This record gives sequence, structure tokens and C-alpha cells, in this order.
Amino acid sequence: MKLGSFYKGRDLVKPSGGKKGRVRKTKKKALGGGPPQIPKLGDVEVRILERVRGGNVKVRARVVRYVNLYLPKERRHVKTKILSIVSTPPNPDYARRNHIVKSAIIQTEFGKAVVTSRPGQVGTVDAILLE
Repeated sequence: MKLGSFYKGRDLVKPSGGKKGRVRKTKKKALGGGPPQIPKLGDVEVRILERVRGGNVKVRARVVRYVNLYLPKERRHVKTKILSIVSTPPNPDYARRNHIVKSAIIQTEFGKAVVTSRPGQVGTVDAILLE
């Protein structure tokens, strides 16, 4: 069979236009990924290196204490301590458990700020000070 015009995405298509069946009936455990890596607020910063697709390395934050805070009025960044987590709009339970995720509102030494990075994916906490 030619792959030319019959190849659509990942599935090969029969000459009649119908799709071929699945390769395996059940999903394999190894293909599902892992549990969510949501960093917590703590006293000592902990980061782990994880091998990801293509042999690349991803830095994941497990415990964080500091934030790279952007001050819009002064147009500069400062490294400051996170005092507490005020709220997390994606999941209110995260604030109770001290989990830091994107769009969480945190209390810093400069005031309240909103998290703009994904700490579990990039390994750092970046935030913008709220006016």
C-alpha cells in the first residue's frame, strides 16, 4: 500500500477510506505518565532532575521558598521570600495544602503577587506583584 494520500495522522487508512484497527486493545501502564509533580512551600528548596522524552532533562521543583518577583512600577526583578499562599483559583484545596501552581496568589515580603510560571515544570517560581 502506498503511504501517499492514504496517510492521515498516526492511523493508516484503507483504500476504501476506512481506518485500520487499533494496534493494542488495552493501554500500557508505561505510557500513562506519572503522578502530578506539584511543589510545596517549605524551608529548604528541593529540585530534582528528571529525564524526559528525547533524552532531555527537566528540572522540577519539589519544595520552594523563594520567588523571582517582578515589580511593574520599578521595572525590575527581585528575589524575595514567599511568606504564605493566599489562594489558588484552579483548585482551592491547593492553598490549604501549601501547593504552588500557576495563577496562585502568594504573599511575599513586597505584598501579594500572582505566580506566572509552572514551578513543577520549570523548577522556578516567577511572579508579578499585584498593584
